[in-house]
Amino acid sequence: MAKAVAEETFGVPAGPLVTAARALRRDRVGMAALAVVLLCAVLAVSAPLIAALYGKNPTEHYGQNAADLLSPEGLPVRPNGGISADFWFGLEPGLGRDVLTQLLYGMRTSLLIALASVAVIAITGIVLGVTAGYISGITDRVFGFICNVLLAFPTLLLLLALSPIIQTRFVSPGENEPGWMQFAVLIAVFSAFGWVPLAMVLRTTVRSLREREFIEAARAVGASRRHIIVRELLPNVWAPVLVHITLAVPGIVTAEAALSFLGVGINEPIPDWGRMIARGSEVFYADPTYMVFPGVAILVFVLAFNLLGDAVRDALDPRTAR
Repeated sequence: MAKAVAEETFGVPAGPLVTAARALRRDRVGMAALAVVLLCAVLAVSAPLIAALYGKNPTEHYGQNAADLLSPEGLPVRPNGGISADFWFGLEPGLGRDVLTQLLYGMRTSLLIALASVAVIAITGIVLGVTAGYISGITDRVFGFICNVLLAFPTLLLLLALSPIIQTRFVSPGENEPGWMQFAVLIAVFSAFGWVPLAMVLRTTVRSLREREFIEAARAVGASRRHIIVRELLPNVWAPVLVHITLAVPGIVTAEAALSFLGVGINEPIPDWGRMIARGSEVFYADPTYMVFPGVAILVFVLAFNLLGDAVRDALDPRTAR
C-alpha cells in the first residue's frame, strides 16, 4: 500500500541508470572528480584553439630563436623556469619550447591513446566475455585458458621488446617512426591485453544471470541465442563495464607515460607527458620548475579519474544506493 502511494505521489519509480545518476550527484568528491575530468577533456580538445589565442605552439624552439631566453647551458635565464608574461609556464630546458602548449598537447596524446584503447577493450571484452559466459561448456574452458595465458604476459616488458622490432621491421634505417605507427602500436598492445580483466568479470556476471527467471522465460518463448545475449544479457552488464572503463583510463595514461619515460613510447616531436618528466629528471637540480608542471598534471589527471571510478562504482552498487 505504501509503495503504491509513493508511486502515485512521485510518479513511476526511477530506473537503475537514473538511480545511479542521483547517487553520483550526491557524492561531492565524485562530482568534483567529474568536473576535473571534463575540464581535462575540454582542454585537450581545444588545445589548438588555446594555443592560437595564446600565440605559441608546442614545437617551436623559442628559447633558441631568442638570445635572452636560455643560458649557454640551455637553462632558462629568467627565474622559476623562465615563467613570464610571454611564457606562462616557462620554457623547456635545452630546446626552449613553451611548456604550457606542451602540456596541453601532451594531454591530447594521453587521452587519445587511453580512449582509443578503452574503446577497443570495451568492445572486445563485452563480446567475448558475454558470449563465453552464456555459451559455457568447452567454449568457456578454452576462453578461460586463453585469458590465463594472456594475463601471464608482462605487458610493459612486451612493449619494451616490441617497439624496436616494429621500428626495424616497418621503418627504413635512418628514418623516424611515423606518429600514427607509434599511436597504433601502443593502442594495439594495450587493447590486446586490456580486455582480459573486463571479459573475465563479464563472464562471471553472465554465468550468474543465465539461470535467472527472465532468461528462462526468453528461452521458453523460443528466443534465439543472439536475442538473449543482445536483448536480455547486455542491458544487465553495463554497470561493471562503466566501472572498468572509468578505472582503465588512468591506468593506460600512466602506462603510456612510463613507456615514454623509458624512451619506447611516443617520440619527438609529438608532445608527451612521460617524455617531459624524463627531461625534467635530467635537469631537476638546475631547473626543478620544469618537473613540477607535467608531474602535477599527470597526478591530478589520474587522481580525478580514479576518484570518479570509485564514485561510479559506489553509485552503481545497489547496496549503497539511497
